[in-house]
Amino acid sequence: MARGVKLGDVQEADVVDLAHDGRGVARVDGKAVFIEGALPGERVRFRVFKRRRQFDEAGLVDVLTASPDRVIPRCAHYGVCGGCSLQHLSPAAQLAAKERQLLENLQRIGQVTPQRVFDPLRGPEWGYRRRARLGVKYVHKKGRVLAGFREREKPYIADLRRCEVLLERFATLPEELAALVETLSQRDAVPQVEVAAADAPDDAALVFRVMQPPSAEDLVKLEAFGARHAVQIHLQSGGLDTVRPLREGYAPLAYAVDEGRVRLEFGPVDFIQVNREVNRSMVAAALEYLAPTAADTVLDLFCGLGNFTLSLGLRARRAVGVEGDASLVAKARANASRNGIGNTEFHVENLFEPARLGPWARDPYDLVLLDPPRAGASEILERMAQWRPRRVVYISCHPGSLARDAGILAGAQGYRLLGAGVMDMFPHTTHVESIAVFERGA
Repeated sequence: MARGVKLGDVQEADVVDLAHDGRGVARVDGKAVFIEGALPGERVRFRVFKRRRQFDEAGLVDVLTASPDRVIPRCAHYGVCGGCSLQHLSPAAQLAAKERQLLENLQRIGQVTPQRVFDPLRGPEWGYRRRARLGVKYVHKKGRVLAGFREREKPYIADLRRCEVLLERFATLPEELAALVETLSQRDAVPQVEVAAADAPDDAALVFRVMQPPSAEDLVKLEAFGARHAVQIHLQSGGLDTVRPLREGYAPLAYAVDEGRVRLEFGPVDFIQVNREVNRSMVAAALEYLAPTAADTVLDLFCGLGNFTLSLGLRARRAVGVEGDASLVAKARANASRNGIGNTEFHVENLFEPARLGPWARDPYDLVLLDPPRAGASEILERMAQWRPRRVVYISCHPGSLARDAGILAGAQGYRLLGAGVMDMFPHTTHVESIAVFERGA
């Protein structure tokens, strides 16, 4: 903070960068200031609300000179709801910023540079989200129920009327859920509702987390809500294993990949990629980059429901999927059977404890695909020297862990980073999803 300036005073500065969390970065007297809502290339007025030792945090007061990439946010709740933080930045500029972050992380953390930067994988910019968890709360002071995502940097539920990133059929779901829960006898015992949509237009489910058993009247209201909105209703009284359908006879949820050749069924709280179109493009890209042949054995680590495994099985001699969640593995096996793909096998393993892996881990593999959680896959990479795949495709949801693991593959394992690029899985958010391709050195 400039000398003589008090906390809360309005200051003026040029924004020189965009932080990983979407805030603009300015420098005042050599100290970084992170400004919510500011963009690189702008001259802004701001007010510091928190001082830290190495940087200050500030709110935007005015934009004196706007960036050409600044756009008007589409959502009426933007700035309050914490679901999105980049709606004021054009979609093209969002992708460019995420690509810079990916490449900078690869260079700084992994000390690697891809030989090729892939074009971004893109899908719809709005109405793309088919999977979401909405908070619900009866607020006594307001005398009504709120439903939506959390407020930005706050623990409160944002009072949403409409969400622009949910599938269009669910855009007004927050307001409709709030109105429904407000009529329930136990309106203060429903803390969240999850939505999951399949490919078919009317194929979707809502999972109500219930802290107490709903009354008979409440069940009638929930059933009517489901019928009115053409959605399945499920109740969850505890952990994921307590999810139960409100009534029997619901059709299974399903989505397709590989140009419709593979159909995957899933449960209403199972992990699936939130963006249908980008997931389809991602599977196609992974198949292209791995290029499996009929002579290959392919290993798919963190395989989930078989999102990649089944398509790999259609092309390879053998495809092996490994996943830590036993429920997902059971569903992956069932998906393989339903699709008639008999050259796949699935194993339940904790991939973060490579010393305890089963017999499958002692086999050689021609190709490896990894799709780990945010923590990355550093523990399992030590096995790469034993498997010696000629090519590795790494799907990442965190550029920092990908960069670290890329450094391991390129350094200790002797792989070349052939290419890397971002995937626009979560437009208008700061999430950076990416794909990287490695090839074994001579």
